[in-house]
Amino acid sequence: VEATSGPGGGYQLGKGRQMPPLMLEDEEAVALAVAVRAALDAFSGVEDAAMRALVKLEQLMPAGLRKRVGAFSSATLSLGRARVAVSADLLVGLAGACRDERRLSFEYTGHDRVGSTREVEPLRLVHSGHGPWYLVAWDLAREDWRTFRADRIQGAPRVGERFVPRPPPDDLGRYVSHAISTAPYAWTARVRLAGDPAALAGRVPSWCGVVSPDGVLTTGANSVEALVAQLVHVNLDFELMEAPEEVRAHLALVAGRLAPAAGIKARAAGRRAGPRTPRRR
Repeated sequence: VEATSGPGGGYQLGKGRQMPPLMLEDEEAVALAVAVRAALDAFSGVEDAAMRALVKLEQLMPAGLRKRVGAFSSATLSLGRARVAVSADLLVGLAGACRDERRLSFEYTGHDRVGSTREVEPLRLVHSGHGPWYLVAWDLAREDWRTFRADRIQGAPRVGERFVPRPPPDDLGRYVSHAISTAPYAWTARVRLAGDPAALAGRVPSWCGVVSPDGVLTTGANSVEALVAQLVHVNLDFELMEAPEEVRAHLALVAGRLAPAAGIKARAAGRRAGPRTPRRR
C-alpha cells in the first residue's frame, strides 16, 4: 500500500507482482472452485496450475465452505479430456488480440485437412457449447468474415500491427451458428420443423443449425451419419425439404433400426399374427 501524508495525501494499492487477497462470497468461492476443476478436462497445458490454484483456494476457505467444495470433488468422476481440448495459452492470446485490436497471422488446417497461412483481424472468441472454440475474424486475403476453430490453429499466432475495427456482422450469433453448422460441410439439409416458429429457435442448439423465422432449419455435417444424428438430436417432428438422396436413405435406415428397438415392429407383427376377434352384431 502506497501512502502520502499531508492535507493532499492518501493511500492506494501499489502496483506489483503480488496479487491482493480476494474477498469472495461463499457462492463465488464455490463457483470458482467448480470452474477450476472443470478446466482440468476442458483445456490443455493448465493441469498443474489449475490444481495448485484449487489447493490454495480450498486452504483459504472456512471449514464449512471447504466441506461443500470437497463434497463436489469427491462425488464427481472425470471420464477423460474433452473431445476437443484447446490450449489455454492460445485462447488467452487470441482474446488479447481481440481486445487490443491486433492483427494475427497463423498456420491453419481446414476441415478438409489442407493447411494454409491466414492473416486476420480478430473480432471475437465464441464457444459453441459442445466442444470447439471459434475465432471470428476478418480474413484479409479473402476480404470477408471467417470462423476458425481454435484447435486447428497450429502453433502460436504471430501478433502484428493494430487495425481499425470493421463493422461486425449484423447478427453475430446467427452468423457464427450458420458458419459452424452449415457452411463448411459437404452434406447439408433443410427441414421444416413442427411447432410455433417463434419458439423453435430457442429449442435448437446452435451447433445443430440455424432456424429461420418461418421455422425452417438449415443444418450440415461432414458425414451423412452425423447429419442424420443432428436431425434426430433436435427432437422435433420435421418435414424434409431439401437433402441429398443419401440423407433420405439414411433417415429411412435409422428409422428402420429404431422402430424394432421401441417394440413397434413386434407389436405390429403380433396384431397381424394374432387371432381375429369376431365382431359382435
